[in-house]
Amino acid sequence: MQKILGLLILAIVIVVVGSASPAWADDKKGGDAASKVKVYDFSGDTIEGDLIKPEGTTVDARDFAKHSSLISIRKDFIPEIIKSAEDL
Repeated sequence: MQKILGLLILAIVIVVVGSASPAWADDKKGGDAASKVKVYDFSGDTIEGDLIKPEGTTVDARDFAKHSSLISIRKDFIPEIIKSAEDL
């Protein structure tokens, strides 16, 4: 039983160390960050064209119907609260 537990722990350690090793890697061949910067120069290019817009008029959506409120204020609410408090 101890051999199986030892092998299990060893396997877990190997998996953890193996998956964490790329995080420890140091990129030696990359050089400094300035060598990775790309610069594109478009100063010599001339772009010509027209702005294309849709023709016609805009269509507005219809207004929604006006409905009365679904919330109704009850006039007997406060007396009912007082009555329920007295019942306690």
